[in-house]
Amino acid sequence: MSWIEKIDRERLPRHVAIIMDGNGRWAKQHGFIRSIGHENGVTTVRKITEIASELGVGYLTLYTFSTENWNRPKDEVDALMNLVVVAIEQQTPDLIKNNVRLTTIGDIERMPEFARERLNKCMLDTSHCTGLVLCLALSYSSRWEIVEACKSLATRAAAGELDPATINDDMVASALATRDMPDPDLLIRTAGDERISNFLLWQIAYSELYFTPKFWPDFTKEDFCEAIVDYQSRERRFGKTSEQISETEKN
Repeated sequence: MSWIEKIDRERLPRHVAIIMDGNGRWAKQHGFIRSIGHENGVTTVRKITEIASELGVGYLTLYTFSTENWNRPKDEVDALMNLVVVAIEQQTPDLIKNNVRLTTIGDIERMPEFARERLNKCMLDTSHCTGLVLCLALSYSSRWEIVEACKSLATRAAAGELDPATINDDMVASALATRDMPDPDLLIRTAGDERISNFLLWQIAYSELYFTPKFWPDFTKEDFCEAIVDYQSRERRFGKTSEQISETEKN
């Protein structure tokens, strides 16, 4: 039986986030330059978007380019920026065909103007889609996002629009870039490293974490389904006891 056949369609994670790691190491392992690894990684993005949409996952957030990635060699950064927009433009017809809406989170203003304009067009072209929401985290870091949320709340407080004493979890969440999405149920990281790397730190407080040694270009639809099956085998308690969860499910 394949992994996709083992999935309980009634208990799918609503939101899956992925740290797509290992493109460069995959390229080195195969004797290629790093850009070839990124190009093969784009193919994996297409495949995983397809299976997530097919299964009925609501949101798929991909860590595409972090704020720390701006520190990489300029040639690699330029190639990545171009690759991202070209890949999205090429895949936009398929996104529309599969009813997938594209969106982004991150400090997009840092991106080159040509990249921003072309990404905005792709988002506009898919804005009518009502299926899977594909969110690309571009020029993104969680600390940047939290700092921006703090600035926003502080500005409102200084203007007398809110009492700082009333700030709570929900108010902070509403100031984050992900305010229009539910928190991830499942976070997947490829390529063997078991760390979060400044990704959705607030949002994954109760996410299930899944690490795989496979490099991102080698990550398949079956691997994605295996991660979901593993997720479905876990008990999500959110600080409660197993007995409390069992009683809630009965009611």
